[in-house]
Order: sequence, then structure tokens, then C-alpha cells
Amino acid sequence: MREMDIDPIFPRGERNDAYAANFVGQSYLSMLTTEGVVIGNVTFEPACRNNWHIHHARKGGGQILLCTAGSGWHQVEGQEPESMTPGTVARVPAGVKHWHGAKADSWFTHLAIEVPGEDAHNEWLEPVSDEEYDTLHKNGSNA
Repeated sequence: MREMDIDPIFPRGERNDAYAANFVGQSYLSMLTTEGVVIGNVTFEPACRNNWHIHHARKGGGQILLCTAGSGWHQVEGQEPESMTPGTVARVPAGVKHWHGAKADSWFTHLAIEVPGEDAHNEWLEPVSDEEYDTLHKNGSNA
């Protein structure tokens, strides 16, 4: 899928340079809300993905991903990766290690919704290695 094939619902935003250290590849970020429920529109170039990370909270918290365009992956540690296409919803409870990003041949856009919680914060971890990522395509998981 080419960039021009994505018909964005929300503005793509600027290069996500503030969080570049937590991504492999280029992403873009447009914050839709920053008060109350925080919602970011995140766009990934093909093969771009964020690092493994955990949304911590003493109570509540977590993340909801709503795919709006393209095709991508979401994976919880120890589970099979989930293919995301427009309309796919992924719910990630607080304390769960996971990553998400574009498939190798597609742009990918999702809304990242931070579920409100007490003492909520993100812990960024190691990158998803090229070997881990490439396995998704070699094993026919490119659904």
C-alpha cells in the first residue's frame, strides 16, 4: 500500500521526532486530545514499529488501539501477533508488554487511546528486532 492510498480520517501530523528513539522506522503523530482521555493519531511508514512497551498504572490505565487505515500488527508478549486492518480494535490492559506497527508492505494508521488511570506512565523497552519482525512475514502471518 502506498502513502497516497491512505485516506486519512484525521491529520497525519508531523514526524514523530520526540519519540523517535522508541521506534524502528519513521512514524508521524497528531495529538487529537491531550486532556482527559489522551488520543493520538499515529501513522507508521511500511515496516515501522514501536518498541516493546508497557502502560503501567496503579489502578485503571492501559491502551486501546483503533486501526483507521492501512495494515499493521499488534502483539502481546507470549502471544501470536494480531493483524490490524481498518476497524480492528486492540485492548491492552495496564501492565501488559506489547508492540504495534505497520506491516512491511503497508502504511498503517491507528488511534492510540490512553485509558485513564492512577499513576499511569509508559515504560519503553527494547526494539522489536528485525529477526522477530521478519518472522511474521516468513511464517505466512501477513494476513
